[in-house]
Amino acid sequence: MDLLIVISYSYLSGSIPFGLILAKVITGKDIRKIGSGNIGATNVFRTGSKILSILTLILDALKGFFPVVITQKFFPEYFQISCLIVFLGHIFPLWLKFKGGKGVATYLGVLFALSYELSILFIFTWIVVLLIFKFSSVSSIFSSLTVFIVTFFRESIGKTIIQDFDITSNLKILLFIFFILIVFTHQKNIYNLKNKMEKKINI
Repeated sequence: MDLLIVISYSYLSGSIPFGLILAKVITGKDIRKIGSGNIGATNVFRTGSKILSILTLILDALKGFFPVVITQKFFPEYFQISCLIVFLGHIFPLWLKFKGGKGVATYLGVLFALSYELSILFIFTWIVVLLIFKFSSVSSIFSSLTVFIVTFFRESIGKTIIQDFDITSNLKILLFIFFILIVFTHQKNIYNLKNKMEKKINI
């Protein structure tokens, strides 16, 4: 029963399409008919409203943050499941015929619930890569890979030095799954990058 409760509120929270709702209410535009058609913050940015894009980013992050925090407090044995389900809720929302966003902001919210250090690492890497290459997709993929690699080596070294090293139920496996999912949600972007059709972000 507890597992069903965790899955339910995690999915429902993750599936709220804030980008679509905000763009529709404030600008009257359907974000799915603009730019890449994605409902995330990057495509909302293409409506011309930076404030709306930032608000979408914050809300998409919060909808990933709160369910995980609640699960950690009341159902700690299911916290990894909550992390994954809230992310899957964003990319496969029932209300939009399972056609959601790419999940980067929601992933960031999950990271904040798990580790402030990893969150800062992700943000720093994302900004640096964006400034160099100007592609949001490249920043997202590279940053999620960086978070996984750092966690992998930190866990491996920790277990080698300290035999009873406790690393919160093996985060490296969870973060590797997230990396694979983020690559999956950016398949079209990867195709566009290969064919030099990916749009740059002008900041």
